[in-house]
Amino acid sequence: MFTGIIEAVGTIKAININAQGARIDIATNSLDMSDVKLGDSIATNGICLTVVAFQSAAEQGSFSADVSNETLKRTGFGHYQVGKAVNLEKAMLASTRFGGHMVSGHVDGVSEILSITNNGNSWEYWLSMPSELSHYIAEKGSVTVDGTSLTVNSLAAGKFRLTIVPHTVKETVFSEYKIGSKVNLEVDLIARYLERLLTKEVTTEPVSNISESMLQKAGFIK
Repeated sequence: MFTGIIEAVGTIKAININAQGARIDIATNSLDMSDVKLGDSIATNGICLTVVAFQSAAEQGSFSADVSNETLKRTGFGHYQVGKAVNLEKAMLASTRFGGHMVSGHVDGVSEILSITNNGNSWEYWLSMPSELSHYIAEKGSVTVDGTSLTVNSLAAGKFRLTIVPHTVKETVFSEYKIGSKVNLEVDLIARYLERLLTKEVTTEPVSNISESMLQKAGFIK
């Protein structure tokens, strides 16, 4: 689980394609890796990746992770190249300050930057809204863009608007975006589960082990 508050911007050092997907090496740059162990999770542009190796036993300035074919298909990872900057966030601790919102690291779809407009000391970004995700994205609700927790400021047909402050541009990969850039989207986790609870279909009658004879033996009925 993550919060969507980016801790550092890393760089993809290597991408090795294999039959199962890809093995990637990521330079973590300013990310504190002193408490990271093999098997830990690091959100990389919003994708939960498992650390499978370090550069060396003594040097943890980079890590390796395996990316499945499913991830390559459903996220922007399929188009990433060596040298690309990526947002990094270590998995949250129970004691972590919850500054963003609940982020699972499971990408729901890919969006495109449609426009970037300066507005005072901030920037207005319009992003495309995949039709299958539109009902999860609400005005003043939360959305994760390449791992960054952000607030949706307004909606229009097939798109939504974000207001990005200078700190976010400085501390994330937003400074790399251009019109046409593809970004990973994760919708609000609570909205996703609420939909499932409200629309689930019961396909079989619930089975109960309670019978009249059992209730009689337990003294509930005579």
